[in-house]
Amino acid sequence: MRPSIVGWWALIHCVLCSPLLSAHSDFFTSIGHMTDLLFTEKDLVISLKDYIRAEENKLEQVKKWADKLDVLTASATQDPEGFLGHPVNAFKLMKRLNTEWGELESLVLTDVSDGFISNLTIQRQYFPNDDDQIGAGKALMRLQDTYKLDTNTISTGELPGTSLAVSSRSTLTVDDCYDLGKIAYSEADYYHTELWMGQAIKQLAQGEESTTVDTVTILDYLSYSVYQQGELERALEYTKRLLKLDPAHQRANGNLKYFEYQLGKQKKAEEKEKEKEKKEGAERDKRELKTETSKGRPADYLPERKKYEQLCRGEGLKMTPRRQSRLFCRYYDNSRHPMYVIGPVKEEDEWDRPRIVRYHNIVSEKEMEKVKELAKPRLRRATISNPVTGVLETAHYRISKSAWLAAYEHPVVDKINQRIQDITGLDVTTAEELQVANYGVGGQYEPHFDFGRKDEPDAFKELGTGNRIATWLLYMSDVASGGATVFTDVGAAVVPKKGTAVFWYNLYPSGEGDYRTRHAACPVLVGNKWVSNKWIHERGQEFRRRCGLEETA
Repeated sequence: MRPSIVGWWALIHCVLCSPLLSAHSDFFTSIGHMTDLLFTEKDLVISLKDYIRAEENKLEQVKKWADKLDVLTASATQDPEGFLGHPVNAFKLMKRLNTEWGELESLVLTDVSDGFISNLTIQRQYFPNDDDQIGAGKALMRLQDTYKLDTNTISTGELPGTSLAVSSRSTLTVDDCYDLGKIAYSEADYYHTELWMGQAIKQLAQGEESTTVDTVTILDYLSYSVYQQGELERALEYTKRLLKLDPAHQRANGNLKYFEYQLGKQKKAEEKEKEKEKKEGAERDKRELKTETSKGRPADYLPERKKYEQLCRGEGLKMTPRRQSRLFCRYYDNSRHPMYVIGPVKEEDEWDRPRIVRYHNIVSEKEMEKVKELAKPRLRRATISNPVTGVLETAHYRISKSAWLAAYEHPVVDKINQRIQDITGLDVTTAEELQVANYGVGGQYEPHFDFGRKDEPDAFKELGTGNRIATWLLYMSDVASGGATVFTDVGAAVVPKKGTAVFWYNLYPSGEGDYRTRHAACPVLVGNKWVSNKWIHERGQEFRRRCGLEETA
C-alpha cells in the first residue's frame, strides 16, 4: 500500500530534518552565499506547486467518477431488479466492477509526487544544517545586544534601516521566538532565553496561534531561566502560573516545593544578616545570596565589549571639535605621480591619530562587480591566525566568508593592486593577495590587530615578507544599517561607502606596532556588506617609507 498525502509530508519532513542535508555549512556567514538559497527555495516552490496541481487533477478525476456513481447507485438501488432487468445496465455493472473500478484503483495509487521528491532530494545536499540555524539565531541575539534592540522590535521586523524596504520586512511567529529561546537555552544563555520565551508568551497572549508550542512549555523554560539568573521570586511566580494551567505537571510541582524552600531559606538568611548589622552597627553588605549566575548578559571574554558596541551604535566618539577642524578633504596625486597629475584622487581625513584616510571613487562599479563575481564561487568561512600556533582557523568572533584573488587571475585584480601601489607609494609585490570578504547574518569581526605582536613572532613567518606595515580596506557595497569599521582604542568609526577605500599604517616608522590601530567590523544589522582588503608587508618598503626611531604617525 502506498503512503497517503499525509505520508508524503512526513517524508518531506524527514528529508528536511535529515542530518545529511548539507554538503556545505556556514551559510549564515555570507549573505552572498545565502542568496543562492533563495533561488533554490523558489525552484522547490515551483516544483511543489506542480505536485499540488497533479494531485488536484487526480482528485478531480476521482471526484467526477464518485459523483457520477453516486447518482447512478442512488437511482439503481431504489428498484434493483427493475434496474438490472435492462440488459445494458446489467452489462455496464459487470464492466464497471470488473474493469473500471480497477482503473480507478490504479488512478488513486498513481504516484504524482516523484518529480517533487526527486528535485527535493537533489537540492537537499545544498541545504543549511543545524549549525547554520543556530548561527543565524545567535546572530540575531548579537544584533539585539550590540544595537540595543528589544525583542518586539526584532519580532515585528521594524529594524533601523528597513524603512525603505517594507516589502522585504519579515516578522517572527510565536514558534520562531520559541526556537530562538531554545537556541539560547542550549548555550546556557539564560538571559536571552528569558527574553525570547517572554516574547513568545506575549505573542500567544495577544491571540497568535502556535502549532508546536503552548503556554505551559514556555512557562517551564521561563521559570528555569529566571531561577538560573538568581530571581527566585519570579521563578516561583512563573511556576505557579504554569500549575494553574497544568496542575499535574510533575517537574513544576517539584520546582514549586524547591523554590518555596529556597526562598524561605533566603529570607531567614536576610533576617539574620539584618540582626547582625544592627549589633555591629555596620552598613549592610549589598551582595546577592543567590550567586549561581548574575542577571544580565553572559560573562564576556572581550574586555572592551562596551566600548566596541557603543562605537557600533555611533556613541562615544572621542574626536574634539578642535581636532575635527584639522581634518580636510583634498585632491591627491602622491607627489605628482604620472597616473594622477591630471586626474588626482579625492582624499579625505577620517582620523588624525592614527592617521586614517579615505579615497573616494577609487574603483568603478564594473570593477567591483567583477571582483565579486570572481570571489563568490570561492568564498569560504573566514579564518584567523592562531596567536600560539600560527595556524589559520575559524572563530566565532569572525562571521564572514572570504576568498583570495591573485593579480594574474584577472586584469581587474592587477589594476586594483597597481592602483593601491600608485596611491600609497608602497610596494605591493610582497603584499598578500587581495582578500574579498562577504559578511553574513549579523556579520562581524571583533576587535583585533592586523599586525603581528611581539608575543606572536611566527605570525607571518611562512610568508617571509615581514610584518603587516599597512592596511588598505575597500568597501564594495553600501550598508543600510550597521557594519561600520571602528577603532576601539581611539574611538573612531568609519562608515562603509561603496567605491571608497580607507588606508592606515599598522606600524610606526620604527617598525613597532601601533596599538591604536586595534579595530573591528561591527555587525551588519541590515544589508549586505562586501569588502576587499590588501595587507601590505614590510619587505620592499625600505626606500618607500623610511625607518625612524620615533613612534609617531
